[in-house]
This record gives sequence, structure tokens and C-alpha cells, in this order.
Amino acid sequence: MANPPERNAPERILCHGVTGSGKSTLARDLGRILQIPVHYVDEEIGWLPGWVQRDPEEQKALALEAAAAPRWIFDSAYGHYRQDIIERCDLIVCLDYPRAVSLFRLLLRTATRIRHREPVCNGNFETWGRVLDRDSIVLWHFKTFGAKRRNMRELVDALGPERVRRFSSPRETERWLAGLEAHRRAPGS
Repeated sequence: MANPPERNAPERILCHGVTGSGKSTLARDLGRILQIPVHYVDEEIGWLPGWVQRDPEEQKALALEAAAAPRWIFDSAYGHYRQDIIERCDLIVCLDYPRAVSLFRLLLRTATRIRHREPVCNGNFETWGRVLDRDSIVLWHFKTFGAKRRNMRELVDALGPERVRRFSSPRETERWLAGLEAHRRAPGS
């Protein structure tokens, strides 16, 4: 039987970071460790088949509906409703990695998905054409990198380190996850 959540443990978590930093993987791992449902934003909220982006108001309504539950993890939150999710969460986990780390991860993930024809969300696939397109995920990384990093640091300043955990390397994040998992497995947890 699964361990019940510890008292005062975060039950509403937002993973935040630059494109390619590993937010979805972090959300999946946190969900497994804490036994909390995970919402994958691109899949559930953002994109429809054929790379059609869902209407922003509909996205916000879906996000707020999911955030009304008592326990959840979001692997991201789009800008037009991010503040609503931040106001409802107990913990924001920021992956504030150097560009070399997140860009390498993004390029590797994208090339792997293209090579193996792995679906991304709702039956959509990445292609070399999409990588070179004006809506490229790689171009998005470059356009948003600086603003997302500033936003993470502003969140720490505004909400404090108890509510916002900012990690500057994958090793820091892995140590934190390992500590959470060890705590969850400890007798009496």
C-alpha cells in the first residue's frame, strides 16, 4: 500500500523552467514519488491534433479545472494562465539550468523523436521541417530563455525559497528527488 502524503508536504506543484530543461520528466518523477496526479500541459491543455493550438481561453479554463483538484502536478503552465496556477500551488520547482544543458537536452530529445517517429502530443509528431519552421521549438527556446530565467529568479525573490525551489544543475535536482524518495520510503513516512 502507498504511503500517505506527509503532513505539510506539497500537494499542488508547478514545474517551471526553460524549454528543454526537463520539466515533464521532473513532473513524472515527482508524481511517482509523491503519488500525485500529473498534468502534461502540451498534451492535455495546449495542443490539438494537427499542431492546432487550443484557444487561450479554453486552455485557461482547462488549467483552472485541473488546478481545482486538491492534489496535482503541472509539468508547465503557459504564460496566459501561469499566475493563476502559481497562486494555487504549494511549491514551484524551477529548473534554472545553463543554456548549454537545456539546449543540448532539447536538441537530443527533438532528434530522437524525429528519428523514431515518437508522438509528442495528441498524435502530433516533430519533423525536421517543424524544427526549421518559424514556430520551431528550438527557436522558441532562444526567444524565451532569458525571460523564463528572469521569471524563475523573480519567483524566488517574491515567494521565498520555501515555496520556490530553484535548481541550477541536473545534479542538484537529482539529489533533491533522491532525498524525497528516501524520505517517502522511510518507515513511518
